[in-house]
Amino acid sequence: MDLIQAIILGIVQGLTEFIPISSTAHLVFASRLTNVYNGNPEQITATMAVIQLGTLFAAFVYFALDIWSILGAFVRDHWALLTRRRGYTFSGTNGVRPMWLSEDAWLGWLIIIGSIPIGTLGLIFKKVIEGPQTKNLWVIATMMVVIAVGLFFAEIIGSQRKELKDFGLFDALAVGFAQVLALIPGASRSGSTIMGGLLAGQKREAAARFSFLLMMPAITASGLLELKEAMNILSKDDFVPLLVGTIVSAIIGYISIWFLLAYLRKRSTGVFIIYRIIVGITILILLYTNYISAQV
Repeated sequence: MDLIQAIILGIVQGLTEFIPISSTAHLVFASRLTNVYNGNPEQITATMAVIQLGTLFAAFVYFALDIWSILGAFVRDHWALLTRRRGYTFSGTNGVRPMWLSEDAWLGWLIIIGSIPIGTLGLIFKKVIEGPQTKNLWVIATMMVVIAVGLFFAEIIGSQRKELKDFGLFDALAVGFAQVLALIPGASRSGSTIMGGLLAGQKREAAARFSFLLMMPAITASGLLELKEAMNILSKDDFVPLLVGTIVSAIIGYISIWFLLAYLRKRSTGVFIIYRIIVGITILILLYTNYISAQV
């Protein structure tokens, strides 16, 4: 992989990781157009895993104050419980949050609980996720359309009344199980989780914010796991291009987070739904007419 290819992949990763249009779908196309590693699926998957760490870093930087508040409150509240400075009662906000937990500490628990589904299934289906089927355009195109339809109904059905402070176990599990769909290429982690949040009655910005906080543990775990394997798969000559691509993805990713949260404060996910349907159907037509192949 050369420097130009790495920069292109970094830009694509940064633009699409947080926007609900599927980073995998766009990275697969970008890798085909740039002919990275001559289409070797294992090397492409390893490259994606490394460059994804750039957008993960962007999320940590953007939500640094939130993360610090959550961690601080989590430790403080549980220490107070262990030292019996607080009673163990369940009568918090809307009868959902334990009274002895602050909102930030409770949010920490919701992130932990919401991460369990993808953590469990991700390990079980690890080999499948890393295999060539994750680059199959039939699967990617179909999921582009399926999640678009899901988002459409979520926009119509969802009550969009809950802020982060109103989230309970149901919200964590709804978004957590929706995140499992991200294991299927073309689904989009942010698209799936925002859809789950909207169906649970969350406001758009709150759903997106929780979605980004929830994806951090999953991406961190999978990224570090893949990083070790990637170092064995990729050549030492790829180190500099990968570093540049990762930095580019971090910069673009930070801007993407800011854009999406600002966008969803006043607007729906409609433009992303339309985009997904157009791209998905276009790919399906190209595949059906044998204009492009499903696999690399």
